[in-house]
Amino acid sequence: MQQLLAWTLETIREEDCFSWMEERRYDWAPLVRNAVAQLAEGKTMLVATDTQREWFGRYIVDHINAPEKNRPFFPVFPFASTFPHIAQLHHTQDLELAEDMLDIAFGNGYFLWYIGKSEHSLMKLAYKRDDSFMWILDETIGDSFYLRSSDALLDIKLLQLFRLFDKTLTEALFGELDIEA
Repeated sequence: MQQLLAWTLETIREEDCFSWMEERRYDWAPLVRNAVAQLAEGKTMLVATDTQREWFGRYIVDHINAPEKNRPFFPVFPFASTFPHIAQLHHTQDLELAEDMLDIAFGNGYFLWYIGKSEHSLMKLAYKRDDSFMWILDETIGDSFYLRSSDALLDIKLLQLFRLFDKTLTEALFGELDIEA
């Protein structure tokens, strides 16, 4: 069984045009470890994005539980279908009411996977939770993975990162990867 950091480096090196991620693996490993552990515990993952990355959120939800992966399905849902009016909530009290609703709806627990810029109301909701999996654009925020929106290869990098996350999930699920070490 391989350790997460060594496996991540090996997997990055196997992929073409993914060398940009070699140095970033130290930022990546603790975040992905936390997200995979939460899914393994049975928590629901709610995928949330800013407006420009909605296509990517749909991509994640459409592909993470594809039947051809021959693995158990994970509770991964688009946040927008759970609470379509979240973008209209801006006050702290409104966000707290939304959190209360989510706590009731997801009794086994949930966490947010947020991809986007920091000024979006979904980011505020994700940031309030210690267990969120956040990919933030144009701002360095603790416990998140930083990306630049001006990067001409951003969409490709998002897809590469999803592929790495998905592989990590599969390897951890089948006991080939030690996410705790």
